[in-house]
Amino acid sequence: MASPNEMEPINQQPFELTPFELTKEYLEKIQTAINQQENELIIAEMEELYPADITNILYELEGEEAHYLVRLLDKKLGAEIITNLDADDRKKFLKNFTAMEIAEYVDLLDSDDAVDILNEQPKDISEDIIGLLKDREQARFVNDLMHYDEDSAGGLMQKELIKINIKQSITECIEEIRRQAEDVENVSSVYVVDDESILLGRVSLKKIILAKRGARVADIYDENIVSVKTTAKGEEVADVMQKYDLEAVPVVNIQGRLLGRITIDDVVDFITESAQEDVQAMTGISEDVEEDDSVWRLVRSRLPWLLGGMVGSFFAARLIHNFEDLLSKIPAVAFFIPLIGSTGGNVGVQSSSIIVQSLADKSGIDISLSERLLKVLKVAFFNAIIAGIFAFLGSLIVDSANVQLSITVSLSIFSVVLLASFMGTLTPLVLNKFNINPAIASGPFITTTNDLLGYGVYLLIVYLLM
Repeated sequence: MASPNEMEPINQQPFELTPFELTKEYLEKIQTAINQQENELIIAEMEELYPADITNILYELEGEEAHYLVRLLDKKLGAEIITNLDADDRKKFLKNFTAMEIAEYVDLLDSDDAVDILNEQPKDISEDIIGLLKDREQARFVNDLMHYDEDSAGGLMQKELIKINIKQSITECIEEIRRQAEDVENVSSVYVVDDESILLGRVSLKKIILAKRGARVADIYDENIVSVKTTAKGEEVADVMQKYDLEAVPVVNIQGRLLGRITIDDVVDFITESAQEDVQAMTGISEDVEEDDSVWRLVRSRLPWLLGGMVGSFFAARLIHNFEDLLSKIPAVAFFIPLIGSTGGNVGVQSSSIIVQSLADKSGIDISLSERLLKVLKVAFFNAIIAGIFAFLGSLIVDSANVQLSITVSLSIFSVVLLASFMGTLTPLVLNKFNINPAIASGPFITTTNDLLGYGVYLLIVYLLM
C-alpha cells in the first residue's frame, strides 16, 4: 500500500448547495412512510435536509402526521424546526403535543424563542410547560421575559449572553467565557459589567485572544457601547442596529443593569413581520393572514375595508346625483369623472406612502408639521400645473369643440392634485399622532376619501364655470 505521501491528491470539486424543492411525489413518499411507520426511511430522508426544508414539509402534512415526523427526530433538531414555523401555524401544530412534549423542546431553545412559543399557548398550558422545564434557569429566564410587551426590546431580547466582571484578569475572563458559552449559540462579543451588573462596555474576542500576559479586563475593554432600554419599541431597536451596523445590542433596565441582548436574526424577523402588517394595512386587509388560511378568515380580513369603500362610493354616487341636472345639460362632463377619481386617488396614495416611509425611518432629523406641509405643497403645485396642462390637452382630444370644458377639467385636475396631496400628507400624520398605524392611510382610506373630494371639486367647478 502506498504511504500517505505517495498517494495521489484527491481532485476535490467545490461544494454546491442545491436548494431543496418540495414536490408532490416527495411529499407522498413521506406521507406513505409515516402512515406505514417506516421510521428508518423517514430519519434517513430528513438527515439529508436542512431544518428550514423540514419545516416546509410540515406545512403540507396533517396535524398527526407532522407530530409523528417531528417526534422521530433529534430533540435539538425538532426544537429548531418548531421555531421556524410561522406563529399561527406553530400554534395549530403544537395542539397535537402534550405539555410535557412541548417542555422538552422549550428546554433547548433560546429564551426569546421559548417565550414566543409560550405566549402562543393558553395561559394554563404555558404555566404547565414552565413547571415541567428541567432547566430551572431556563424557567427563570422565561418568567422574566413574559412580563414584557412582545414588540418591545424586553420582549425581543434573549437572556443568554456572556458577561464578565471588570475586575477580572484575562485568564479568569477566558475561563468565564468557556463556562458561559455552553448556553450561548452565537458569541460575537463579551459584555463588561461591575459588581451590580451595571453595563460598562464590551470587549471583542480578538482583544481577549491578543491580550498580553497579566492584562486585565479593565485594560482592554471598550467603554463606547450602544445599548437600548427594555421599554424601547421594536422599531427603535431596528433603527439602532441598522444605524450602527450591530450584530447584537445589549438591553438594560432604567438603572443600566444588563438584562439581555437582542440579536440581528430577531430584529430581521420583527422587521419582516412589521413590513407584512404594513403592506396588508395599505391594501385594506385588517388581520394578519396567509394564503393558506381558511376561506372564512380570508373573507373576514378583507370585508371591513371593502364595505367601507363601498359606503364611500355610495356617498360619491349621492354627490353626483345632486348634480343630475348639470350632467343632463352637459353630458360630456361625465366623460372625465373617472379621470378625476383615479388622479386624486393616485396622488393621495403617493403622498401618504412617502409620509409613512418617513415616519418609519427615525434616522434623520424630524421636521415640523409646517415644514412638511410647505414642502408637500411646493411639490404638489408643480405636479398640479403639469397635470393640469396634460388634462387640458387630453380633454381637447376627447372633445375638441368644447374648449370651455377642457379649461374646466384642467382647473379641476389642478385643484384635485393640490387637495389630494394635502390630504395624503396630513392623514397619516394625524393617525400617527393618535398611535394608529399610519399605513392604513395609504390604501382604501385615502383612495375613497379623495374620490369624494375630487368629484365634489370637479362638479362644483363645472357648476360655477359652465
